[in-house]
Amino acid sequence: MRGEAGLMADLREYKIAHDIYEHQAVFTVEESRAIKTDIRCLHTKNLFLKDAKGAFFLLTVPAEARIDLKRVHPLIGSRRLSFGKADAMGDLIGVTPGSVTPLGMINAQPGSIALVLDHALAVDKPVGVHPLRNTATLVLAGTDILRLAQIWGHEPQIVDLPKL
Repeated sequence: MRGEAGLMADLREYKIAHDIYEHQAVFTVEESRAIKTDIRCLHTKNLFLKDAKGAFFLLTVPAEARIDLKRVHPLIGSRRLSFGKADAMGDLIGVTPGSVTPLGMINAQPGSIALVLDHALAVDKPVGVHPLRNTATLVLAGTDILRLAQIWGHEPQIVDLPKL
């Protein structure tokens, strides 16, 4: 696993503009509300999911969005979805609950997990995600998140995810 050092090296190598903000550990969107006022960007939350056939998915959505998981699976080519287990998360993307991020794809073998980004985040605007730990927020363009995933051998899906 390449980890945060590999992530920072790739940001430098590919000349991806970014800012990093250190803060207290946050595990939920609710806890992160206090730090969001100081960080101007589109904030995110991430859902680590597994389908009925055993395929894994990482959904990155706007922080305040309530996603209708019952309507997601046909849009992403999966079966019924449920939340994945922490040990699988660690094995696949090298993070623990609370630190889930689309940048975890740096640690994933191509084809082992599908990255799904809500269309609202696939923009050339600042998007805030964890840099593989929940004690910082890394802000970069949503389009650069997609670019990094492709550099790492993944083909992200951009989907208008159904909201509740």
